[in-house]
Amino acid sequence: MLEILILLPLIFFVIISFIPKSKINLIKKLSLSFSLIIFFYSILILDSLQFNIYDYKYYIDISYLINIRYIIGIDFISGLLIVLMTLLIPVCILTNWESVRYRFKDFTLILFLLEFLIINLFVSLDIVFFYFFFEAVLIPMFLMIGIWGSRQRKIHAVYQFFFYTFFGSIFMLLALILIYLHVGSTYINYIKFIEFSNNRQILLWLCFFIAFAIKVPMIPFHIWLPEAHVEAPTSGSILLAGILLKLGTYGFLRFLIPLFPYGYYYFKPLIFVLCIISIILGSFSTIRQIDLKKIIAYSSVVHMNFTILGLFTDSLIGLQGSFFSMISHGVISGSLFFCIGLLYDRYHTRLLYYYGGLGQFMPIFSSIFFIFILSNMGFPGTSGFIGEILILVSVFNINSKIGVVICFSMVFASIYSIWLFNRIIFGELKNYNFLIHQKLFFKKWFFKFSDVTKRETFILVPMVFLNLLLGIYPNLIFNLVEPNLLSILLDVLK
Repeated sequence: MLEILILLPLIFFVIISFIPKSKINLIKKLSLSFSLIIFFYSILILDSLQFNIYDYKYYIDISYLINIRYIIGIDFISGLLIVLMTLLIPVCILTNWESVRYRFKDFTLILFLLEFLIINLFVSLDIVFFYFFFEAVLIPMFLMIGIWGSRQRKIHAVYQFFFYTFFGSIFMLLALILIYLHVGSTYINYIKFIEFSNNRQILLWLCFFIAFAIKVPMIPFHIWLPEAHVEAPTSGSILLAGILLKLGTYGFLRFLIPLFPYGYYYFKPLIFVLCIISIILGSFSTIRQIDLKKIIAYSSVVHMNFTILGLFTDSLIGLQGSFFSMISHGVISGSLFFCIGLLYDRYHTRLLYYYGGLGQFMPIFSSIFFIFILSNMGFPGTSGFIGEILILVSVFNINSKIGVVICFSMVFASIYSIWLFNRIIFGELKNYNFLIHQKLFFKKWFFKFSDVTKRETFILVPMVFLNLLLGIYPNLIFNLVEPNLLSILLDVLK
């Protein structure tokens, strides 16, 4: 079954590539149908996994080179992240339904290629193939931002994104070579039982850390993220925040923490310091932004470093909170970027000072946007609350002073979230093109002040439902991943 899930995006990629570019409506309908098929099949795969099983299911082992094999398997950790990925792809296709008018077919092909690569990444159990897919994901994102980016600085942003990621890949490649020379294999279940010397663990841990920290991103490796978000199309921002940032935290959880326990404890104080700095500076940076995308981008830096903090608390609660935050952040941030894209399609600006009073014309949008703003600030009853409170409890169990600092950062999250909502929804209408559009083109003016369309409702309502469902019933996630997270914790404590 797993091999079918891996091949489906590739098969649909080939089918769409044979359709003429002129048949846009056919491409739209087929791409949406194909993406939904993959989504429902990923849920079927997840449902077929067994509870309380520590190991992987659906092993496929194909020999590639000497002791380097294409080995794949899936557990609830990788399975839930795959479901999140396959959920965001149809969201991206619907987002592009009318906003992308230039080379829509090519954009769709890039989405399916990206889906194929990320599914392979999450199921790879050989570090060489994980590294290959980890770096290959850069190609479709590079093309997406470089071709369909929204402003003149898109080339600068995409090359910055490329060079930061490439810089990290050099260190990761060095670590792979050292592991292969020492172990003779790159299969993670072999590496788990190999005892590296303390100095070698420190070196390997640092190499992997740089690669994963850039993807998270952690300060000082975060500069590429706001630039990439601002220049990316809306669907690119949804994928960046919703799934691409999770590749870094997944690398921490799957490889860095269980494979090198000595390095884990040796660098634990450094991680705490970097996470605290990232959370505080990220919060201050968010408050001073006036670009809507940059506000959400910097808040993503804060949330992802909060997630990393929970991974290093030596507790099952911390691991559960971190993984739950990965899933909830994918839903919340992806939805917030879609809301910003929705506004941009109407007003063609992302500067905060050009907005105001939209609650008068867009009550449904205002209500939905308010729910996601509450989720972003970790309000009880939403999915954003569950992960943050568990991480906070686990941090207080280690060091109450660090916990107090984190509490202050949560206050800042409330400040910039409420400030963002207040400036957009309340106050006087700030649309300086109102009279021009009213006189020149009534239809354009009507769309400018219209509430969410049917297509936008079809995207937002399920995301709101999922957000509230996870906030009310978090055991939907915890019951699945607890055995896998406990296994990782035991690998660290062994």
